[in-house]
Amino acid sequence: MARRGAARGANDRKRSERRPEPVSATVDGGVAELVPDRERARAWTLLLDGAPQSHVDLDDPAYLSFAYQRRLGHVIDLAAPAGRPLQAVHLGGGAFTLARYLAASRPRSTQQIVEIDTPLVQLVRRELPLDPQARIRVRSADARAGLGRIQDGWADLVVADVFDGARTPAHLTSAEFLTEVRRVLKPGGQYAANLTDGPPLAHLRGQVATAASLFPELAMAADPAVWRGRRFGNAVLVASDLPIAVAELTRRVASDPHPGRVEQGRALADFTGGAAVVTDAGAKPSPAPPPDAFS
Repeated sequence: MARRGAARGANDRKRSERRPEPVSATVDGGVAELVPDRERARAWTLLLDGAPQSHVDLDDPAYLSFAYQRRLGHVIDLAAPAGRPLQAVHLGGGAFTLARYLAASRPRSTQQIVEIDTPLVQLVRRELPLDPQARIRVRSADARAGLGRIQDGWADLVVADVFDGARTPAHLTSAEFLTEVRRVLKPGGQYAANLTDGPPLAHLRGQVATAASLFPELAMAADPAVWRGRRFGNAVLVASDLPIAVAELTRRVASDPHPGRVEQGRALADFTGGAAVVTDAGAKPSPAPPPDAFS
């Protein structure tokens, strides 16, 4: 009897120690996969059609794995004095990583997520549930349409991380879109966008020029190889009508596990190379990533 009980207990422990299995579902944007992180017990990576979108640790929502998410996390940290609640809008939901991060680092913050892909929202809510105490509302809507329903001057922070088939939709790249962003922001509020581009960086140059037409203060963080036009990658653009904490942002980005470089002022203006402001009439999606971008 003792031996059978011991064996049964050992089997129970083995079952409890088994790692979770990947979860996949067809969503509006393609095939979504939630892949467990083998090094963190309750952490997952969200992929859409094989392209990594988000990483989230349910046990430690303050942990940010992807380099671009860490850079957006730095923007959140520096947007106001430590611990002060913020009112934030997230355009694009993914696995709600940055909303979870903000809720953990700034309790009592009020957040709105706008995500057009309803089946993706349902998958994430089911498999990676939000803290019920977090003040996070999720709306299923197009990012620009959802932004249009938010009242003037409501947000301390607007974060844009929207991709359709690994490309930012054209209507989220224009001056008219950024005019809506500025309408929603409080005075001194900040806009932060996850952008992607590769050589010759025409999309990034146009996005900086467009933001500069509406916001007097800009900074952008990217991997040095992306800045030099050597590879496709992410860049985080920050814009505001008041000065940005660029020195501290620069220090944090440079000390990340995957160090990046921050540019502002004259250097960032020179980077645009005379690129034209993007308007709705001529807007195009961001470039598609090369086949080996996520290998």
